[in-house]
Amino acid sequence: MDALSIEELTRRAEVLIEAMPYVDKHRGSLAVIKYGGAAMIDAELKQAVIEDLVVMQSAGIRPVIVHGGGREITEMLDRMGASTQFIDGQRVTDEQALDAAEMVLAGRVAGEIVAALNTSGAKAVGISGKGGTLLKARRKEGPLGFVGDVEEVRPEIIHVLTGAGFIPVISPIGLGADGQTYNINADVAALEIAVAVGAKKLIFLSDIPGVLRDRSDESTLISTVRRAEVETLIADKIVEGGMIPKLRSAASALDVCEKVHIMDGRRPHSLLLELFTQRGIGTQVVR
Repeated sequence: MDALSIEELTRRAEVLIEAMPYVDKHRGSLAVIKYGGAAMIDAELKQAVIEDLVVMQSAGIRPVIVHGGGREITEMLDRMGASTQFIDGQRVTDEQALDAAEMVLAGRVAGEIVAALNTSGAKAVGISGKGGTLLKARRKEGPLGFVGDVEEVRPEIIHVLTGAGFIPVISPIGLGADGQTYNINADVAALEIAVAVGAKKLIFLSDIPGVLRDRSDESTLISTVRRAEVETLIADKIVEGGMIPKLRSAASALDVCEKVHIMDGRRPHSLLLELFTQRGIGTQVVR
């Protein structure tokens, strides 16, 4: 056996040794992961996320996936010749956009994630937020159309699935008391679900390294944000656009969750790096 092989085996052993305390710490816990952005588009990144989820489940963590699909919805609307408008990072959703969102999210996107997990050794089930009235919604105030706020989460179906060894893959589509369907921001849906199920971790896979003081310079990553700092970061316009609902969701989740993580889904195996290494990556939001 040559020196290089010994070095590689030693490196792998060190990785396992570093990971073991975190495996013990997280075993048996629920982790809600908001899955979106480039990690849902790039084939290699998608496979890395699937592998991470399989490892997490093998290590005794019970993952719950809440997925986005904004880019896919926009592409479908473009093919339909419909315009797309955003206000504070949230899509204005008319009837046409609502139909597109439900078809894309609960159809193609959820189906692809479930298929990838099931063919990689995990057991996964796709459910819309309408299933079992998981996400009871009401119309969000303002000019956003059929965008919903979560009025209530009924988490029984999640506990049944995770208790039986399945990974729920949840599409953020809600149902109003009057039967109206609503498109729900996936970050907000992930927050409400994490709180309802008592998740230890809420993780947002994003398209940036985390919260940056200067969005053009990744070296300005803020590794830790305290809850009391969130509104100041928004008021100072350090945080803008789609990061606003993400960071507010993170702050709200801390009533229940131990920590909330905003990390770069463009980095392969970012979930494992965050959960099972001392250094971690991205931004952690703490009380």
